[in-house]
Amino acid sequence: MRVLLVSANTHTQPYPVYPLGLDYVAGAIAERHSVCIVDMNAQEDGKALAKAIGEFAPEVIGLSIRNVDTTDITHPDGFFSKYKDLVDAIRAQTAVPLVLGGSGFTIFPEPMMHELGADYGIIGEGERLSLLLDALDRRQDGPPIPGVVTQCSAAVVPPPWPHKIKRRFDPGLPHVAFYLKRGGMLNLQTKRGCGFNCIYCTYPFIEGRTLRLFDPAEVGQTARRLQEAGARYIFVTDAAFNSSGSHTIAVAKAFKKAGVSIPWGAFFAPVSIDRDYFRILADAGLSHVEFGSESLSDPVLKAYRKPFRTENVFKAHAAAVEAGLHVAHYFLFGGPGENFDTVNETLERIEQLGKCALFLFCGMRIYPQTELYDMARHDRQVDDTRNLLEPVFYHSSRIGSGEVLARVRQQANGRLNWLIGDGGEPAARILSKMHARGHSGPLWEYLIR
Repeated sequence: MRVLLVSANTHTQPYPVYPLGLDYVAGAIAERHSVCIVDMNAQEDGKALAKAIGEFAPEVIGLSIRNVDTTDITHPDGFFSKYKDLVDAIRAQTAVPLVLGGSGFTIFPEPMMHELGADYGIIGEGERLSLLLDALDRRQDGPPIPGVVTQCSAAVVPPPWPHKIKRRFDPGLPHVAFYLKRGGMLNLQTKRGCGFNCIYCTYPFIEGRTLRLFDPAEVGQTARRLQEAGARYIFVTDAAFNSSGSHTIAVAKAFKKAGVSIPWGAFFAPVSIDRDYFRILADAGLSHVEFGSESLSDPVLKAYRKPFRTENVFKAHAAAVEAGLHVAHYFLFGGPGENFDTVNETLERIEQLGKCALFLFCGMRIYPQTELYDMARHDRQVDDTRNLLEPVFYHSSRIGSGEVLARVRQQANGRLNWLIGDGGEPAARILSKMHARGHSGPLWEYLIR
């Protein structure tokens, strides 16, 4: 069958993100089906989708929905209306089966199926599209496919994808060039799943709680292919790169063995680590460490169900700085357990973190299938009538969201390395200009003073 895969994401703040998920979906179906990929971010003339539908004549269209909003209370922009417009444009050209998938769809399968009028949806890992295509090829009814839903079927979370996960990276596709021209950043995945229990996070629901580690040698070879395609920086998209410390060391060694020489970065949990851990990774090219620290108040970290405490954050920070790495911390104010004292405690302790960039988010987005959602229901902040497709944030009973934001802005006091949220449109414009001048990577290290 001819299958058109479309990445619907057009959010580019702070920078455009390569649609890694479609590479894996293509890897699962390309041996038996013809595949064409259109990235809506890379539509420089705005006509790539219409051209692909007209010339490729797809028999099935898979639409990947990565995000539903900005998750930032200072810029609470929902994307669903844009997805509705995109589906309308597709339907104006063709009536072939439309299949929804992606992390955003997985969080909101039932309302998206209804509102977008799709024929099928895939909850969880998109590789299950291969099973749906087999069923469509047979043109006969069979047993329900785990994770595949229709307008009439219930949304049931499937087990993790049981087959080998394969990435199909084609450096010749137009959207690859788009990202190489805008910062040179391409993405890499080394594992799936997250065993942490953070109250707000959707990763365990999307990927499962069991870690599935990719073969380090294969990861190293993939990184080398990205480098040979022109990548100047690689970002590892794992929920937390160091959720398996021994595996990360093996991946780092595989990078060196494969001849990967470009810098790379990842998102880390500031848990207990060996003293030489970051030195080993730095020797293999790690340049940027992004810590999901969230708070420097132990009662709040406990309320958030984080697997670390303030002491661990400072130790991990010191180890990364000593290894010569660029360091950033992400903080999340205003969730359960937050009050005036805990906000002040975190802000005062942040001042002790030297040589780093700070991303300060002042609101905790409520998503279904999380403990936070259950808390919000208990507190009557949400109910079955509330439309969560548009940004909805948790409100602490002890401090208002506006008060949190005002206090954080007061402490930031205009300092360049203290970014409220992701920095918004001003930061995105600066980043875009620097990428256009040949700089590569996330570039937040230039904010550190």
